Amino acid sequence: MRLGNGLLPWARLADLESLTHKAKLPQPSAVAATKDPEFQSFLATAHALADRAGTVILPHFRTAQAVDHKGGGLFDPVTAADRNAEAAIREKIAEAFPAHGILGEEFGAAAGKSEYCWIIDPIDGTRSFILGLPLWGTLIGLTRAEVPLLGVMDQPFTGERFWSGEREAFFRRDGSTKTIRTRACADLGQALLATTSTDYFTPEEHKRFAALTDAVRLRRFGGDCYNYCLLAMGHIDLVAEAGLQAFDIVPLIPIVERAGGVVTTWEGGDPRSGGRILAAGDKRLHEAAVALLSG
Repeated sequence: MRLGNGLLPWARLADLESLTHKAKLPQPSAVAATKDPEFQSFLATAHALADRAGTVILPHFRTAQAVDHKGGGLFDPVTAADRNAEAAIREKIAEAFPAHGILGEEFGAAAGKSEYCWIIDPIDGTRSFILGLPLWGTLIGLTRAEVPLLGVMDQPFTGERFWSGEREAFFRRDGSTKTIRTRACADLGQALLATTSTDYFTPEEHKRFAALTDAVRLRRFGGDCYNYCLLAMGHIDLVAEAGLQAFDIVPLIPIVERAGGVVTTWEGGDPRSGGRILAAGDKRLHEAAVALLSG
């Protein structure tokens, strides 16, 4: 969910700090690999959570479902699928890791007693979901001392799943799993750029984004979380967005970075609290995009 240039109070970085042990903020590249001894156990749980969410969500997809508006200037939809899927995920986390914190789109923050915090967006792309478009996904991430540890993006309708391993990123469909990598692209003039929508941009952000779109080869709208995963897969070179929440981006950071990409703010800063986000498959391209977007 995106709400213009503002962040929901529980999605700010300060609230992530209150859910986990305080730590000095690392550079964005610090999440590129992990040596957590429980990583495989956590990853198995994340996969199980995605499986559970999919069984809750799919019966609602492409049905005559009720759609509520959360409020605000832009239409901000939410459905029973969003709420029920997050409730199911939270229930399973509480059973498996009762000391862990949770930050989710639909039900906010629940403080934990450990340095771990799960970050959840049950349906990233609810607008696509209610239109019957398959460009949405369930985002499940885990942070340790505020640093993104792992991430999963699951699309149960198409049967596609993207996730971060300890040092690599992976894609699975039809039972076949493969390692994914970003592609080399150093020239803005050859870059393929995606964004979900410019509806969330301020006038100043529109101006900066226009400078970037004028420089790239192709610009494409729509996609939400799918854009970042396709970037990790080597099909997209740049993703530039504004008005994101922490749960929109934190689970995707490890997937992009362990595939060889970069995720920062438009100014090249820490992306974990959302806001203006830039992802690039090539570090050289990232530097060129930051130069245009930082204003």
